[in-house]
Amino acid sequence: MKYIIIIIVMAFSVTMNAQQVEKDGKTYEVKKDKIFLNGEDVTETLNLEERAAILKQAATISEKMKMKEKAEKEAEKLEKDKKKAEKAQKKAEKEAKRAEKALKKKQKAQDKFEKANKKLKDAEKKYEKLKRKGKLSPNDELKWLDKLEGLREDIAKAKKKM
Repeated sequence: MKYIIIIIVMAFSVTMNAQQVEKDGKTYEVKKDKIFLNGEDVTETLNLEERAAILKQAATISEKMKMKEKAEKEAEKLEKDKKKAEKAQKKAEKEAKRAEKALKKKQKAQDKFEKANKKLKDAEKKYEKLKRKGKLSPNDELKWLDKLEGLREDIAKAKKKM
């Protein structure tokens, strides 16, 4: 894309130095204030009216080319702005996805924490109930205490992840 633009600009700069104007079936070349016909300077041989008409036509062509070049530059600028906007939109979407993912992760950690807390409370109630009724042997009591300790560790891990 850059090379095409450079070629177009160079072509315009070359044509701006030498304008071709057709008048009365002849093609004149205008460079600055000099008029050439077939490579020969004919500025002095033309009368004032013809010279003025040719120079005016060359100026009109030059003005049209400048306006066309300006329009192309505006189109390029709009294209660049469009690309920047698309890039910014993609970045915003990516950030939104990242934030959504982080929120889901946080919510999942919160749910795990609450679940572990509930499990611990239920296990503690059951342990206390069995202990009160005297239905726990020393081996069972050790198992329950290990189980409760494991549940407390689960809560600590879940809390750490939050």
